[in-house]
Amino acid sequence: MAIVKPFKGLRPPVNIVEELTCPPYDIITTQDAIDIAENNPKSLLHITKSEIDFKNASLVDRKDIYIKAVENFKNFKKNNWLESDENPHYYIYAQTKNEHTQYGIVGIASCEDYYNGIIKKHELTIPVKENDRMKLMEYLNANIEPVFFTYKAVKEIDKIVNNITRNAKPEYNFTSLDNTKQQFWIIEDDETNKEIENLFDKKVPYTYIADGHHRTAAAARIGLEKKKENHNHVGDESYNFFMAVHFPDNQLNIIDYNRVVNDLNNLSKKDFLNKLNTYFNITKMQTNIYKPKKLHEFGMYIDGEWYKLNAKEHVYDNNDPIKSLDVTILSDYVLNNILNITDLRTTDRCKFIGGVKGLMELKKMVDAGENKQVAFALYPASIPQLIKIADSNNIMPPKTTWFEPKLLSGLVVYEL
Repeated sequence: MAIVKPFKGLRPPVNIVEELTCPPYDIITTQDAIDIAENNPKSLLHITKSEIDFKNASLVDRKDIYIKAVENFKNFKKNNWLESDENPHYYIYAQTKNEHTQYGIVGIASCEDYYNGIIKKHELTIPVKENDRMKLMEYLNANIEPVFFTYKAVKEIDKIVNNITRNAKPEYNFTSLDNTKQQFWIIEDDETNKEIENLFDKKVPYTYIADGHHRTAAAARIGLEKKKENHNHVGDESYNFFMAVHFPDNQLNIIDYNRVVNDLNNLSKKDFLNKLNTYFNITKMQTNIYKPKKLHEFGMYIDGEWYKLNAKEHVYDNNDPIKSLDVTILSDYVLNNILNITDLRTTDRCKFIGGVKGLMELKKMVDAGENKQVAFALYPASIPQLIKIADSNNIMPPKTTWFEPKLLSGLVVYEL
């Protein structure tokens, strides 16, 4: 069963929470971070992307960036921009966007659970990204940003969350830069904290990484290293845990994660369409954009025109959790077989575009040229698909899921 514990968080005072919080490090560029943090010394980006504090960020050695992050972290605590709670708590984190609200329990998850399969994953990590987050955590001795977990909903936990969020005033309540309403409650009552911990222990057999595979892997590796270094290890040390927000599965949304490809592998448009016809029924559309409406249906934009592609029955297997995924169909039959893009983790010929940017972004990219020749719009994967794949110990293709809204960084920090 899942181990999820309360913890003593570092948090910003209410009056500066909007200045301090920021988007997660991995969805914004360095230039985005510079623009957001400009004239704002309190932005957590000075820790999560501390390269912004150097004149030539792209030329700075990573070690210097980690050292700068440590310096900034110390200053944040010295200036009381991050202050420690007196006692361990769970926290409730609610996000509302486009009339959809999701409520998560913020607690610390077990590194041991990651290694024994209680925490399940659905993506592979890229070593360089995993190592980068690990180094940052090691230097800071803290989890600066939470990871995003889900679990199969438990009505007793839902009842507790509903009772608190309906009857108690949130500690933080504001709208972030991405137009998401952010609310945050501290669970003060000791008995309620104990009840939540017991419910996870008795009612939640597994948790699932929704977003944050690199941070999770990095935190688990740090826990394992510190365990080996500590000859008096007992298991309750803070390094055995890492910060995660746990959302029930029935509250989450996955949106589309689309692809733009640089070239047609030396094929003409006519030859490319002929090859596509082997795997798809192709319909030319009379719309400005075409958004897929069901599983195994794709939108394609090429040469100023939108097409609907319906996968033929021989290219998918709905009884297979991987082969039933639309990203698998596109990867295997179009990107690999036709365009000779064999490794999506390393290629520079295919760009991944989160659906939060809209399908018009795909059209703009292809129309603008810049070596972009064709775009594919996908129907989003579902939470049941994610859980089925994780439960079967399979791995989704790269860039399959885009969760929206993204977790805000800086509402709470966990020190190791």
